[in-house]
Amino acid sequence: MTIQISSAPCCWGVDDVRNPHLPPWDRVLEEASTAGYKGIELGPYGYLPLDIETVSAELQKNALSVVAGTIFDDLIDPTNLDNLLRQTHEICALLTQLPKLSQAPGQHFPAPYLVLIDHVHEERSLFAGHPEEAPRLSRERWSQTMAHIRAIAELARDRYGIRAVVHPHAGGYIEFADETLRLLEDIPYDVAGLCLDTGHLYYSKMDPVEWIREHADRIDYLHFKDIEPAVYSRVMADKVDFFDACAQGVMCPIGRGVLDYEAIYRLLGEVDYQGYITVEQERDPRHADGSLQDVTASLEFLRSKGFS
Repeated sequence: MTIQISSAPCCWGVDDVRNPHLPPWDRVLEEASTAGYKGIELGPYGYLPLDIETVSAELQKNALSVVAGTIFDDLIDPTNLDNLLRQTHEICALLTQLPKLSQAPGQHFPAPYLVLIDHVHEERSLFAGHPEEAPRLSRERWSQTMAHIRAIAELARDRYGIRAVVHPHAGGYIEFADETLRLLEDIPYDVAGLCLDTGHLYYSKMDPVEWIREHADRIDYLHFKDIEPAVYSRVMADKVDFFDACAQGVMCPIGRGVLDYEAIYRLLGEVDYQGYITVEQERDPRHADGSLQDVTASLEFLRSKGFS
């Protein structure tokens, strides 16, 4: 396997650019580099500047490459499509100006990717991780969402040559097994790939090993997380809002939670996964002082299990 391990701003609590407690973006890049990472995601739209000269200077200073940009926004509302397409243009325009990343033999599509995530909706967030109780979209609203994903992915592909990947996410309307399988039926692989996240799979009652094995041919990119079992049991029992659960520490450094990364490593060898994996650990940004220690521990653990 040729695998590159990267990091992401959400490890510093960066999920909502309107949050007044976010750490400075240049600090995030500096600490990711200090921890030993060679790659970083842009984070949510508007966190890192989209000015190529400004971003390039900081990336070069910290010996980092950008492996993905993210649209973490409302993919459902038809009035939001213009905003989504604007984000697509601006993110992809930046990505295409950055140095090209190497593509390993057998890697489905080259990075950087455009990761599409339906944001956490208030009416779904309390039911994150509860597939039997969470409200679902109507057929009409689901079809509209799929049309939005196709429009974004086709724009990224045809205008910029950037591969879009859809990330099922706790608290969004593409979260659970039935929704992810429906997504795979409705979005052809030539339009968009899949970004599976081990932590979100587990959080939402899906076995990461099983899902990676069954859908390896659709997976272009992976996110790694770990789940702290005692916190997870409590927030499931109490139906805690997803981001409140993150603030309580439901996501922990890799190797300290319930996920079996030895089994995941063996599986990725079996399915011949090649390319990029990004470590994530959502938290409250007011706890970002612990981020450097945690992202360092995650990388050291993965390296001890054979990941490069």
